[in-house]
Amino acid sequence: MKNQPSILSISALALLAISLAGCGGKQTSPNTTENAPAAHTGGKPVDAATAGSVTGNILFTGAPPQNKTINMVTVPRCAEKHSAATMTEGFVPGDNGTLQNAVVYLEGDFSAYSFPAATAPVEVDQQGCVYAPHVVAVMTGDPLEVTNKDAVTHNINAMSQLGQGWNETQMSAGPPIVRRFAAQEIPMIVKCNMHPWMRFYLAVVDHPYFQVTGKDGQFALRNVPPGSYTLTAWHENFGVKKQTVVVQQKQEQNASFTFNDQDHP
Repeated sequence: MKNQPSILSISALALLAISLAGCGGKQTSPNTTENAPAAHTGGKPVDAATAGSVTGNILFTGAPPQNKTINMVTVPRCAEKHSAATMTEGFVPGDNGTLQNAVVYLEGDFSAYSFPAATAPVEVDQQGCVYAPHVVAVMTGDPLEVTNKDAVTHNINAMSQLGQGWNETQMSAGPPIVRRFAAQEIPMIVKCNMHPWMRFYLAVVDHPYFQVTGKDGQFALRNVPPGSYTLTAWHENFGVKKQTVVVQQKQEQNASFTFNDQDHP
């Protein structure tokens, strides 16, 4: 009887396991793996001799929303990395009345085509208790890599409606966390449970016809098979806008979106 664990010991171990999971112990969904095979290999390559493109920009009109100041007084090792006040990034204007951090992508049937895997992961850094970039997009099967460059521990909690999320603690200077995704999902919200102001948005798209707008507010979707598609733009503060585009052989189709201060997700 002396060698048998007591009921109290078993209960303590169970509570410890639950506690570790809640604080960011490694939890991986079946749809989110570190070594998923490359996707989009069963069809034919897009014929570059006939493919077209869709280009344009994302505009903003109206009163710009005000970002909030982030208080990092409880994390001095992060606060000291910023020479000025750190702001949230829900609204980041681009040049000439454009809007950054909008995800632009095509909706349509691309099942007949194969697409090459990415040559490098999409990278997100944690530095100064801020995720950078604030919005990223990745194709299904391609890797997302999250690194911690801070002298503090972070927790990556990716929230998914499709079971693609995970919740994992990442130590300072620890190895990168790499994830691949099996299904399209726009967006996934990723946050740090330890520092509640930290979050970024991830768009997972099941083809390569997507882009996150940068400082110039522009997008260019190249090598698109001729056909009719729905062009979609998503922004965290202003929701979704759509329009139909018809891609002709070797033609460039121009289409733009305008968000305003009355738009809401």
